[in-house]
Amino acid sequence: MPAKYKRVLLKLSGEALMGSEPYGIDPAVVNDIAKEIKAAADDGVEIAVVIGGGNIFRGVAASTSGMERASADYMGMLATVLNALALQNSLEKIGLSTRVQSAIEMKELAEPYIRRRAVRHLEKKRVVIFAAGTGNPYFTTDTAAALRAMEIGAEVIFKATRVDGVYTADPLVDKNAKKFDSLDYLDVLKKGLKVMDATAISLCMDNNLPIIVFSLKTPGNIRKAIQGKKVGTTVRGTK
Repeated sequence: MPAKYKRVLLKLSGEALMGSEPYGIDPAVVNDIAKEIKAAADDGVEIAVVIGGGNIFRGVAASTSGMERASADYMGMLATVLNALALQNSLEKIGLSTRVQSAIEMKELAEPYIRRRAVRHLEKKRVVIFAAGTGNPYFTTDTAAALRAMEIGAEVIFKATRVDGVYTADPLVDKNAKKFDSLDYLDVLKKGLKVMDATAISLCMDNNLPIIVFSLKTPGNIRKAIQGKKVGTTVRGTK
């Protein structure tokens, strides 16, 4: 089945890399994610990735415990770089060409983020992994995903999570939680649903960039979403 999209941005949480571990990176899980990305890339789709850092360090949590917020957020940005390098390693082991671009300059490890260079890499079918969020404290990797998606001209954001869509409550806690097949941006903001943070949702709403939320645990979901098959929950504006 041909791909529905030409260029997409995949948002992964740092927690997705933990697997069943309580902390850090599970190499087997990262390898599985890499295989899912490769299956989609083999269809000719240009793929960019933004990864969180919550499996290593979460700035907001540290700030609530007394750490100065900006410093805590910078530490969280460095955690995303570790995750980006781990994913890059797994992708290149299975034959994909990749580039890591960091919003914080660290030239020995990654390229600096340059929009035109990122687009050129994508045109050459390289997977581009954006690290260090936006490079600014007080902004989440959700916001970084929305920003980068718009900058590179992505047609959609895929948010891969631990559950198979957006629910009225956490389905892992509340058995009565109901799943939404589709949502409007304003519904997400008004109901305070856990899709992406409010800044990211507002950016997507202002630029009419759809978000598809689905489970990373189901094999083949990334490719199915790229092919336009129904997976998870779609968030978009009303027509």
